[in-house]
Amino acid sequence: MATEILLPRLGWTMQEGTFGEWLKRDGETVTVGDLLYTVESDKALNEVETLEDGILYIPPDAPKTGDVIPVGARLGYLLAPGESAPSGHADIAPKREPLSPQTAVLAPSEPIDATLPRVAPSQPIPAPIAKSIGKTIAPIPAISPRAQRIANELGVDWAHLRGSGSSGRIVERDVRAAFEAQTALSKTAAQTNAVEAESGLHNALPQVRRVIAARLSESAHTTAPVTLTTEVDATELVTLREQLRADTAAQDPFPTYTDLLAKLCAHALLEHPILNARFEGGTIVMGTSVHIGIATDTERGLLVPVVRDVHTKSVRQLASETRPLIERARAGKATGQELGGGTFTITNLGMFEIDAFTPIINLPECAILGVGRIVSKLIVIDGAREIAVRQMMYLSLTFDHRLVDGAPAARFLQRVKELITRPYLWLVGRE
Repeated sequence: MATEILLPRLGWTMQEGTFGEWLKRDGETVTVGDLLYTVESDKALNEVETLEDGILYIPPDAPKTGDVIPVGARLGYLLAPGESAPSGHADIAPKREPLSPQTAVLAPSEPIDATLPRVAPSQPIPAPIAKSIGKTIAPIPAISPRAQRIANELGVDWAHLRGSGSSGRIVERDVRAAFEAQTALSKTAAQTNAVEAESGLHNALPQVRRVIAARLSESAHTTAPVTLTTEVDATELVTLREQLRADTAAQDPFPTYTDLLAKLCAHALLEHPILNARFEGGTIVMGTSVHIGIATDTERGLLVPVVRDVHTKSVRQLASETRPLIERARAGKATGQELGGGTFTITNLGMFEIDAFTPIINLPECAILGVGRIVSKLIVIDGAREIAVRQMMYLSLTFDHRLVDGAPAARFLQRVKELITRPYLWLVGRE
């Protein structure tokens, strides 16, 4: 009997995906583990493996590149040798009933952060689903009966919520907060649609834009953000970069300011680990490694590719790694693993002549550093005994007050400022 190829759920919040391309040809024999097709979920491009052996049959009405398809949609079939294609294939419309979170959550990549403790699923995972993943299956969160009843009444999908009750349990206030955020987002979208309709401009919201909107809305409604801004003398950092540029071979990438800032932030995060933590289910989880996300402007929207283990790499290694990583993100080829698992984010708007701004925390991280442009200024230095032209830059640190207080966050930013002013401190390791 023919085996259906269905679109799996690739994350708790995934309801649909954008089909990429078939990686095998119609009629080609495939075996378990072969990469079968690509699909974009949230912001990541995933390569999905076949779960069974067989001969691939792609029906005429199979999704094409760019088609948005719901979770559970039938994409094609795997046939046994000599087996005929299913009859009536012309009307095999995609299934519109998405798989429930209780049935399966498929994770296409390794755990986002191997340094964080793993949580076992709260109930057994069906064997066929476990076989299909071979990776990580996210646990179903606990929820109080009252909260679940209210969620059903309000139409809130509670499976992806973070609980604030004991042991991370979802309680009534979590559901109501999610409902308020959902209502506010719907109201904003309705207002935007009304304006577009009046002007004769009405375009469907792209998948990436919807994900960005949902995540930023969640960040705004669940965190307690505070932004600290300071001005720093970056003259020595500018000098260091110019020296590195002069010493870099023509074929090798030389470090950007973001590369340099990522390295010194990693140094400061090791000294102030609370800024490298995350908030999960009412618990503060400390990261033992520094994985820094680089906010990247792309044609599809804001993406945040993650450079891993920054604290262990040299500046030249970072330069060689970040450039192709950012290029893959801009080309829409970044994987889910490359876009997840960050413990801290840097967003640099200096190239757009922005001095200071208020960045939004990239959940579930604790903080994000906003970087402004470097500007030549006449500065009074050395106790008002000297006036000189210096290269000045603003830094804006937004942090989650639920995890860290103002003074520890200020000390971290002060340390970053000190390392920018005297970059040789982090080059040698310590003062």
